[in-house]
Amino acid sequence: MVVATHLTTRRIEAATRPDRDRAIDALRAIAILGVVLGHWLVTALVFDEGRVQVVSPLQHMQALTPVSWVFQTLAVFFLVGGQVAAGSWSRRAVRYEDWVAHRLKRLFRPVLLVLVVWTVVAGFLLALGASGEAVGTLVKLVLSPMWFLLVFAALTAATPLVVRLHPVVPFAVVVVVDLLRLGLGAPAWVGWINLAAGWLVPFALGARWGRMSRRALWALLIGGVVATVGLVLWAGYPASMVGVPGAGFSNLAPPSLAAVTFGLAQCGLAGLVREPLRRLMRRPAWWATVVMVNLFAMTIFLWHQTAMITGTVLARTLVGPLTGLHTTPDSAVWVLARVGWLPLFGLILLFVCLAARRVRG
Repeated sequence: MVVATHLTTRRIEAATRPDRDRAIDALRAIAILGVVLGHWLVTALVFDEGRVQVVSPLQHMQALTPVSWVFQTLAVFFLVGGQVAAGSWSRRAVRYEDWVAHRLKRLFRPVLLVLVVWTVVAGFLLALGASGEAVGTLVKLVLSPMWFLLVFAALTAATPLVVRLHPVVPFAVVVVVDLLRLGLGAPAWVGWINLAAGWLVPFALGARWGRMSRRALWALLIGGVVATVGLVLWAGYPASMVGVPGAGFSNLAPPSLAAVTFGLAQCGLAGLVREPLRRLMRRPAWWATVVMVNLFAMTIFLWHQTAMITGTVLARTLVGPLTGLHTTPDSAVWVLARVGWLPLFGLILLFVCLAARRVRG
């Protein structure tokens, strides 16, 4: 096993182009793993008399709010996506239609397998007598993160325009939208304009990222932190950077100005650590790990909630209610237990990734 791993590492190192920016792949891996660990830590399935509820420990333990700052890494993913899309567009040798079709096919082809599997699973659970409400809760938990793919696809398709767009423009749209909906009483639907505008900010930054100086990156980091703290302390924005079930206001649904300024800080930090990451990625073992995460990136994203649900339901069926899996997340004991269950979710996800790769051929 050690020899095989060593040989795989050597093959990956030998196959990597000398001019590849390994820091980009490292940042994408960090962003994906951040989303996955964040969901696994702040999402709990509580079983009560045949009902299944999605509960977050952030509802009961506000001291855990910093967890949402560490694992809400979507801005980094859009930043990297913007740079990769802009670079691919600048090097294209095909028509726009062929270019965008190729990129969107890579994005959406794995989704079909998730939809087919969960259609079968939902039907099977209903046939076994599970309530429609419980099945709906599970299906929603699996499908809800896919909003990201729709937004990412739309921004990717708009890359020819994005490369000419200054990030200040979508940022100004976010400011105006939040002023209208939160300050001037505009209809709630107005806020959903930020679903595109909010994530366009880091995506557009990524398109021009290579031209940004360290001074600009420090300005993004410090300015983003200061603005976010100010919005939370004095403008009434939630401190949590992820949605909390039952809360009246979320920084992510739709993206708020606080989520965008927080994302700007993340983009600045990502730029500042880019060179150290390049040096770290010269180590073959680290680079091989990042390559493997990127190879399965879409599978990891699409199936990580399924892995959590599978581990939770199997444990409940085979053993019974367990702390950290099925109980209300309202104590430090639950948090410690949950961390202990993460390897189980990871192992199931690994099997799912291997199976999905075999199905796709």
